[in-house]
Amino acid sequence: MRTALTIAGSDSSGGAGIQADLKTMTALNVYGMSAITALTAQNTMGVTDIMEVTPDFLNKQLDSIFTDIFPDSLKIGMVSSVKLIETIADKLRYYGAKNIVVDPVMVATSGSKLLQDDAIEILKKYLFPQGLLLTPNIPEASMLANISIKNKEDMMKASKIIGDEYNCAVLCKGGHSINDANDVLYIDNQFKWFMGERIENENTHGTGCTLSSAIASYLALGKDLETSIRLAKEYISGSLNAMLSLGKGSGPLNHMWNL
Repeated sequence: MRTALTIAGSDSSGGAGIQADLKTMTALNVYGMSAITALTAQNTMGVTDIMEVTPDFLNKQLDSIFTDIFPDSLKIGMVSSVKLIETIADKLRYYGAKNIVVDPVMVATSGSKLLQDDAIEILKKYLFPQGLLLTPNIPEASMLANISIKNKEDMMKASKIIGDEYNCAVLCKGGHSINDANDVLYIDNQFKWFMGERIENENTHGTGCTLSSAIASYLALGKDLETSIRLAKEYISGSLNAMLSLGKGSGPLNHMWNL
């Protein structure tokens, strides 16, 4: 069985983070493993508190995984402090991790800030260059490329700026009112658009986590990057079309819609 690792924070409401990642991996027939960077007290209405693990404990989690069940792919989600980012970067380099999808989680769907300011520069310096793929949304891509994104051309421009700087592929996600959920991939100095249907569903908690872990799952299954992105978007569309409605805020997806 193929294996995938998620390095991210825990979501106590089960819709995002580690919980969303493991549900996605399971639904796509991949054996999921996790290294938890932080516990969060959150629900569909927002994040009320975050408790980070220590760098030493994260270090031990990663050693435990890589020395026993080596992952075929991995995704990195919420990592909110400098020392944890450095720990992850060192371990991935040491073990020669492959098929790394980095979801630069900076702000929750609810608007809650999840990344400390000083951590952003360290994230860019140490983790981005190790990634096969970065998956920023519009606000994140705008921040990383230091440009305003108002249309498809801006999405392409931001993707190229980020990809050229960190020498990796970039999937700029267009779901933040720029277009009908169309995403652009910048890879090898070329652009490829992945068209998506805008689904009228207000329950989008954890969509970014779910997409990145779905891409990692398909990479673990041996698919190439473009195929992995296309299949992951189809999985997301199915999860949204299932119209699960839980909670008082922006609710979670139905990760098990295909089972």
